[in-house]
Amino acid sequence: MSEHSFSSLHLSAEIVDNLASLGFASMTAIQAQSLPAILDGKDVIVEGQTGSGKTAAFGLGILAKLEIKLFKVQALVLCPTRELAEQVANEIRRLARSTPNVKVVTLIGGSALRVQVNSLKNGAHIVVGTLGRIEDHLKKGTLVVERLTSLVLDEADRMLDMGFQKTLDNIVVALPIDRQTMMFSATFPEAIESIANRIMKAPFKASVSVNHDSVRVTEYFYLVGSEPLRIVALQLLLLEHNFRTCVVFCNTRKDVQLVAGVLKSSGFSAAALHGDMEQKDRDQALIRFANNSISILVATDVAARGLDIESLDKVINFQLPRELDVYTHRIGRTARAGKKGIASSLYVEQELLRIEQLSTHLNREIKASELPAQALLEKSPSRPEMSTLRIEGGKRQKLRAGDVVGALTRIDTANSVDIGGDQIGRIQILENWTYVAIKRNIAKAALKKFTSGKLKGKSFRARLI
Repeated sequence: MSEHSFSSLHLSAEIVDNLASLGFASMTAIQAQSLPAILDGKDVIVEGQTGSGKTAAFGLGILAKLEIKLFKVQALVLCPTRELAEQVANEIRRLARSTPNVKVVTLIGGSALRVQVNSLKNGAHIVVGTLGRIEDHLKKGTLVVERLTSLVLDEADRMLDMGFQKTLDNIVVALPIDRQTMMFSATFPEAIESIANRIMKAPFKASVSVNHDSVRVTEYFYLVGSEPLRIVALQLLLLEHNFRTCVVFCNTRKDVQLVAGVLKSSGFSAAALHGDMEQKDRDQALIRFANNSISILVATDVAARGLDIESLDKVINFQLPRELDVYTHRIGRTARAGKKGIASSLYVEQELLRIEQLSTHLNREIKASELPAQALLEKSPSRPEMSTLRIEGGKRQKLRAGDVVGALTRIDTANSVDIGGDQIGRIQILENWTYVAIKRNIAKAALKKFTSGKLKGKSFRARLI
């Protein structure tokens, strides 16, 4: 038996079998380091980049000690953004799918408080949420934590970057002292160490560097003649190869809007993602990107923290990040769990000192690469293979993925196009909306099936996004 096999841990046979069915062949380096301590009930501090398997590590720890018959909140996972909270909740549900009756509730801003209160009243084992909304529920008394045994701080460094220090303190004070506390983050600045000293008991520390976790990123740096030429350089890099998925990082929300707007007007399949957007629009942008119905996501660092894409082809730093540690975090998104990826960074002459600092930080020489030829600008951007349909009905209307697939694949004599299951992509069901990825060439026919037919015996409005 391999020491990195999940069966070597104190996990139930059902959980181990489920991990195998999910394609978890063996533990990642960060899981192998931290899981034994987590399963022993120790407080842990885990430092590792995106894609290193942190969510599965604390998710398995929570599930292993859960009392299923006790419908009380036993675990609380705090996340800095709504998108990350949704991602973590979905991953825990996947890990728990072989364990009957595990209830995971997501508490995030932008969703109706009343609906969340009702979900809590119906009983919950695990709560995943953003700090502001968790604090709201604790103050109102709608989140009862007297039986809580596990607290997880996910992406703890981002919590401090976003100014959640006081909110975090207010939450921790309201929790039982006798609990296991797990802290996970890509970086651990001094402020995080200070928090750990206050809220943790003799924590076990685990850390995996980028090289240790076999992340393979090919990095390129491009010196651009002037600030206005950044956008031209960006378009050249996007046109050089037809990447299926690419994230373009900008430092400010204003730049995100500007860059996304220029790309869209130039024919690129792109969308913006930043903190000033309405929650519905943020959800929609992330879903379309995950559905492969848009190819390029232009985002700020904070907004992209909840990004859950299994295989991201390329990352482009439209601007160098303000903090050196953020560079490593950004490029790690294109090489999750050891997969290969490409990272390109643009800089101007005034940033040469910044490049020298980054070179020292990475402990390697940075050489400027040559940008693709200007003639590429005459090339038309490629279009993604999928489109996304939005149905105005979701969990509240009791829609399920099987209902959607059945409606799309049913034989319809009035519709000349038959749709097969292999032409339907990812289906994501939210509270009041359902998003369906469908092959672009049959998207209009799929829309017609919804608008002219019925779903679960009812008519639902739908549109192509």
